Amino acid sequence: MATDKTPISFSRIYSVVKQSLNGEEQDYTTGSIPLAIVLLAIPMMLELSLESVFAVVDMFFVGKLGENAIATVGLTESVVTIVYSLAMGLSMAATAIIARRTGEKNPDGAAQAGAQAIIVGVVISVALGIAGALFGGDVLRLMGAAPKVVADGTTFAQIYLGSAPAILFLFLINGIFRGVGNAAMAMKSLWVASLLNIILCPILIHFYGLKGAAMATAIGRSVGVLYQCYYLAKGSSNLKILVRHFIIDGDVIRSIVKIGSPAAFQFIIASGSWIVLTHLVAETDGTSASAGYVIAMRNIVFFILPAWGLSNAAATLVGQNLGAGKPERAEQSVLLTARYSAIFTAFVAALFIAIPEPIVRIFTSEEAVISYGIQALRIIGAGFVFYGVGMVYTQALNGAGDSRIPTIINIICFWLIQIPLAYLLVQGLNLNSLGAFIAIPTSETLIAVLGYFYFKRGKWKEVKV
Repeated sequence: MATDKTPISFSRIYSVVKQSLNGEEQDYTTGSIPLAIVLLAIPMMLELSLESVFAVVDMFFVGKLGENAIATVGLTESVVTIVYSLAMGLSMAATAIIARRTGEKNPDGAAQAGAQAIIVGVVISVALGIAGALFGGDVLRLMGAAPKVVADGTTFAQIYLGSAPAILFLFLINGIFRGVGNAAMAMKSLWVASLLNIILCPILIHFYGLKGAAMATAIGRSVGVLYQCYYLAKGSSNLKILVRHFIIDGDVIRSIVKIGSPAAFQFIIASGSWIVLTHLVAETDGTSASAGYVIAMRNIVFFILPAWGLSNAAATLVGQNLGAGKPERAEQSVLLTARYSAIFTAFVAALFIAIPEPIVRIFTSEEAVISYGIQALRIIGAGFVFYGVGMVYTQALNGAGDSRIPTIINIICFWLIQIPLAYLLVQGLNLNSLGAFIAIPTSETLIAVLGYFYFKRGKWKEVKV
């Protein structure tokens, strides 16, 4: 394994951090593997950490509006995860293909892939946005929300779901930047969106109530997309998308769909399972349990996103190194990234198990909600190490263009194990919402085990993109 022999010092650390954030595209197919991971992971972790900060800040202000508002946000976001799934699937396809073309030193092919991915994104996002704006209230009813929650939250759901195009393009265009090796640009665009969200959220909630939170999110993400488009239009040495690249290219679109469809489906599988569990908790123990579960999951998401940043770094490293004809370097990069992720998530797991109550009390003062939130955070957090490690291996497979295997793993672990196990524990053994909480770390642990097993088999090294 390649290593960086430069002595560690404050000036060295400062130099590496500065290099990772300067927005320049890097060649990750040569040199130190640990340095490559750090250069990619720092902006990716910061990118997603600020998004998670917004999620927590948003819940802090929404929490002041009561348990109905918390439940509305949680139920709506459980459905919005389907939009996220499509966005991440399309983003993953763009990253995989563009990273491969970048490793092959084919910038025109990378630009062509980026433009065709944008075309696909336009078609999908417009359909999602119209459907969300029209049927927001119906979504809450389908999720088992109480009549009062539906009455208070319909406008919020319509605005939030109607902003699907901004969600999709924020992920998609960042996937394009990551593929070419410019993780810092992806970070900056999400920072713009998240900082604007954080500023607008308390202001608009003050004037418009719950729907103000959805307005803040929609505005922030839309501005973030405009920022991305500005830099795409400027172009760079490795990614200069021109008008001619937007001419329909059936072969490239088929490649995007071939990788993106199972990638999106694997996230939809996970999202679908989350929706079922959210509905099961709300149906079994009511609004207080639903609100406590939402608070716990917001904290889980807050701390898992840095690990997601590491897994995105693994995907880029795999794509570029396979494109450069260096599969062994790609494998070494993933194994080292998984080790870093395990160290980080082990610390967070200890935090969730040891002190869940102070964390939950930040978001609500309602004792019933706090009780459920503590229980959910402690149980779900117990498997945190496996969440982070499993993400690295599955994203590495996605980055290689082998999105079919992670999809199969998700079907097994979420639909064949997590959902049936949750119903068995909740209804069969009368554990109520506790049973749903237990099902989550059980299935996530199995994902990590299966992901590692298939990754070590090495079939992903033979995938053609």
